[in-house]
Amino acid sequence: MATFLYKLGRLAFRRRHFIALIWVALLTLAGVGAASAPAAGSTSFSIPGTEAQKAFDLLEQRFPGMSADGATARVVFKAPAGEKMTDKDNKSAVEKTVKELKSGSEVVSVADPYAGHAVSKNGSIAYASVKYKVSGMALKDSSKDALKEAAQHARDTGLTVEIGGDALTTTPETGSSEIIGIVIAAVVLVITFGSLLAAGFPLLTALIGVGIGVSTISALASTLDLGSTTSTLASMIGLAVGIDYALFIVSRYRAELAEGREREEAAGRAVGTAGSAVVFAGLTVVIALVGLSVVNIPMLTKMGVAAAGTVAIAVLIALTLIPALLGYAGRRVKPAGEKSKLLGGGRKPKNPGKPNMGTRWASFVVRRPVAVLLLGVIGLGAAAVPAASLQLGLPDDGAQPTSTTQRRAYDLLSEGFGPGFNGPLMIVVDAKGSHDPKAAFTKVGDEIKGLKDVVTVTPAVANKAGDTATITVVPDSKPSAKTTEDLVHAIRDKGADIGQRTDSKVLVTGSTAMNIDFSQKLNDALLPYLALVVGLAFLLLIVVFRSILVPLKAALGFLLSVTAALGAVVAVFQWGWLSGLFNVEETGPIMSMMPIFMVGVVFGLAMDYEVFLVTRMREAYVHGEKPTQAVVTGFRYGARVVTAAAVIMMAVFSGFIGSSESMIKMIGFGLAIAVFFDAFIVRMAIVPAVLALLGKRAWWLPRWLDRALPNVDVEGEGLRTHSSADGKDADPDEEKELVRA
Repeated sequence: MATFLYKLGRLAFRRRHFIALIWVALLTLAGVGAASAPAAGSTSFSIPGTEAQKAFDLLEQRFPGMSADGATARVVFKAPAGEKMTDKDNKSAVEKTVKELKSGSEVVSVADPYAGHAVSKNGSIAYASVKYKVSGMALKDSSKDALKEAAQHARDTGLTVEIGGDALTTTPETGSSEIIGIVIAAVVLVITFGSLLAAGFPLLTALIGVGIGVSTISALASTLDLGSTTSTLASMIGLAVGIDYALFIVSRYRAELAEGREREEAAGRAVGTAGSAVVFAGLTVVIALVGLSVVNIPMLTKMGVAAAGTVAIAVLIALTLIPALLGYAGRRVKPAGEKSKLLGGGRKPKNPGKPNMGTRWASFVVRRPVAVLLLGVIGLGAAAVPAASLQLGLPDDGAQPTSTTQRRAYDLLSEGFGPGFNGPLMIVVDAKGSHDPKAAFTKVGDEIKGLKDVVTVTPAVANKAGDTATITVVPDSKPSAKTTEDLVHAIRDKGADIGQRTDSKVLVTGSTAMNIDFSQKLNDALLPYLALVVGLAFLLLIVVFRSILVPLKAALGFLLSVTAALGAVVAVFQWGWLSGLFNVEETGPIMSMMPIFMVGVVFGLAMDYEVFLVTRMREAYVHGEKPTQAVVTGFRYGARVVTAAAVIMMAVFSGFIGSSESMIKMIGFGLAIAVFFDAFIVRMAIVPAVLALLGKRAWWLPRWLDRALPNVDVEGEGLRTHSSADGKDADPDEEKELVRA
């Protein structure tokens, strides 16, 4: 591995024009593809195998004109104080609004509040339901504008009017904080390298990688049904790992220069050593992201695969474009320890023989390993305590900021019709095999009326064939409440019994039931997913470190950091601690995909730091140093760079906390805090403490396993015999051999 990458690094350095041209061509091709691709259509959301999805599919078959996946809007009206919606003037204003709404080209139907009994008991609130042909994301801007204009015309008459539903769905905005995150990353890079040019390379290559990845996703969005969240996630992860991977190779290149090697030789050795760590770190991230497919939720699978593709691009760019750019830079990239003249280069260091911060910290840890280990574990354990109160769910309009019309409409409907009105359940009765379908429909409705937490059960509405009907059930509690989930299970239990007696099938669907099934499926998949991802990465790390205990320690450390991060997410987004600081207006259940998503992404990122830091220790140990001294050596060369990488990654992830989309905001915060816990507590404190306590046992591997494992040579041992230390040119046939490979 190291020898192959060494040759690749030298080739890229020497053939820099060719390498740069390839990446510019790929970026241009992806950009043209994104610009010329058709606009992404409606993004489908399906949960194969669940009852809610089966009912949804049945509705599309038996009610073909229903537009089951079409957008909906609820235009909610509230009369001025002391008036009612049934007053003549108010009723006239509503009827005009309904007539105006019906004129839309994408509108399927508009339900009149007065004809559909959609007026509250006290007469102060009413609503009109609007059904569209297409989903909210596919709805034309003209249709959305027409909806807003109709509401405004009603407001002009003195009514309070708000719009709920998914018809006003928009692409989430990340806000200016994302730019701030990139600026912070740039500042950290300048401080780390002491050079504007060297600092610019990781940023430039990361932006190129993200540009190719996101443009490719945009080009394929319509064909592969990719949503806007997919590209946001890909850019978030791709930017973070892209900067980090390039950072490690540039840093190793400068270290090789400081040892007196020629620039081409230094580039080859940087890619052969740090590049090997980049490859395996990237593989762990890719495994974690692609592993999301085991959940069998298409949306999650697409998000994971798209982000994994962007990570793969980041790895390839770090291995090829970075050495090419270093070739262009020439002597303007200084050896480690030197700064450019602009940033104070040429001055004599104040304490030339003083150990750096990483050396001093590692020396302290190996002297006090038990105290550091206990303090780190107890601290992370305390942060993880809130995770015991984790409540999962999916956000609805009730989680929107109070400044949005969707949230105000939600509150008005709760005020006028009860909290459960915002999350009605749809019961689908398939009586195709029944000898008396009408009796089956009636029986289902009557039985459900007797259940606890049911407010309203509407009469059954049958299709043209008369073999399938829908019944709407309004719960007494809000959509995200535990009692609503209990009601869904109660209806399903009761429906199974009724179905046997009436030869019919009773299915529960609707957005609330979909959310419940989605959460349940994610919960059921968490342990198998964790076993798959951790198991595969564990095997990979055994190959990298040629040790049993080091990968085991890495996995246990990850569990500590991800549990602590989930505890922090619960404290902020569920309990409301520091919610004002992070602009969290509404607290509530944690998104059901958050635990499994954090497990995947955080595990991949945690293994990044493990590979980058511990390979330096392994390299020192293989080259003859004692175990404790190898720990100190690893920190002397790696701590500064790992610290910079973690700060950069935290800055990039924190930039997404400013998103208007609650899911992106929560993911950004969760990943940022997880990187903090994992990099600064687990990898910087717990890892050296454990390795110091284990000593030589940390690197123990059974002989039979040592013989069976392939030798990937991450430490670059093979480079000692492959090229001389004086940096002479490689064999002329070397290039041809690499190209053929």
